Amino acid sequence: MAETMNLHRAPETLTLHRARWAGRIMSAVVVIALLADATIQLFAPAQIASMLQETGFAMNSTHVVGPIILACAILYAIPATAVLGSILLTGFLGGAICAHVRIGELGSPPEIISLLLGAMAWGGLYARDPRIRAILPLRG
Repeated sequence: MAETMNLHRAPETLTLHRARWAGRIMSAVVVIALLADATIQLFAPAQIASMLQETGFAMNSTHVVGPIILACAILYAIPATAVLGSILLTGFLGGAICAHVRIGELGSPPEIISLLLGAMAWGGLYARDPRIRAILPLRG
């Protein structure tokens, strides 16, 4: 009887294991994208000068925005602070989307990337963190 119960748990355990890895991969993509953005903001702001100008941000804003992005990425990557990181990241990406809406670039690539990164951040967190699944149980 005990063997039968273990056989029924195996597919569920395997599914959770796969979901956890999918969440880790999605989260890693988000962290890598954020780290790349923070690196450009901090060390190569001239590469994004035209984009900053188009969106109405001053060049010296990269000295503030870069550390914010870096902090969001670090908080999101650490399991104990991932929820806080995800909340802050969502706020930052929402501001990025808003900046593009303000200048009339609805549906622009940076806006779509920000939206996808936000969705991947929460999707990754949901898949890799049982606490989030417990708070928001999605049923099929």
